[in-house]
Amino acid sequence: MNNYMERSTALVEALPYIQKYYGKTVVIKYGGNAMISEELRSAVISDIILLNLVGVRVVMVHGGGPEIADMLKKIGKQSHFVDGLRYTDEETMDIVQQVLCGKVNKNLVSIINNLGGRAIGLCGLDGALFQAKKLDEKYGLVGKIVKVCPQVVNDCLADGYIPVISTVALGIDNDTSYNINADTAAAELAIALGAEKLILLTDVRGVLQDPKDDTTLIRQIRTHEVPGLMASGVIGGGMIPKIECCVNAIENGVLRTHILDGRIPHSILTEMLSHQGVGTMIWA
Repeated sequence: MNNYMERSTALVEALPYIQKYYGKTVVIKYGGNAMISEELRSAVISDIILLNLVGVRVVMVHGGGPEIADMLKKIGKQSHFVDGLRYTDEETMDIVQQVLCGKVNKNLVSIINNLGGRAIGLCGLDGALFQAKKLDEKYGLVGKIVKVCPQVVNDCLADGYIPVISTVALGIDNDTSYNINADTAAAELAIALGAEKLILLTDVRGVLQDPKDDTTLIRQIRTHEVPGLMASGVIGGGMIPKIECCVNAIENGVLRTHILDGRIPHSILTEMLSHQGVGTMIWA
């Protein structure tokens, strides 16, 4: 009996959230362990399909670091990082484009479609969605987005599709494609779409007061608190660029941003459709 009560309570609890987000746009950056583990992948994808079915306009933005590294290894090429970004020469860029826009993107699209969703795969080159200039010579063909043209994404959403987007951009300063950091691309797209929420899936619980202790999760951070938390070292390392993406999104009109642990099954639904948040929310 209790089990039935728990389930019905969860559904009743979800109702006001479904009403709140109906017709609103949510951008989810998908990466890390949630992409690698089959169990976690199907949990993330079923969350996205469910949100889509109850009327949320869900956009998935994905990276594919491990798959790119695997392919480079197969051709005998060493991965090389500068300041945490993959150094991208022309040969590497070819691989990035093939792996991200081809293999990873189409695999995700087929999984969503097989599970009963309606997905369509895009990359930043389609409809000149992401337009970029070279970030810095030292990174090679890594770009900085200077313009987002979201029409192609809006068209897909209007037709009821879940757009699945890989982060390769159209170069407007050179006749080339650029590799773009997926968190940055997700934030810029959320801004361009006027999204209600930006969710970054990662491999940690969120921002922790003590990085070694998961129980010290900071559940909410206001944007004005960020500089102090960076200065004290609470926000450090790989979390800095993620938080900067969230702050950028908030300052440009996105209402709420979340850093969620993709290792927790159904963390997206728990965050969006229940009273109990599971990660760190950054807001104004």
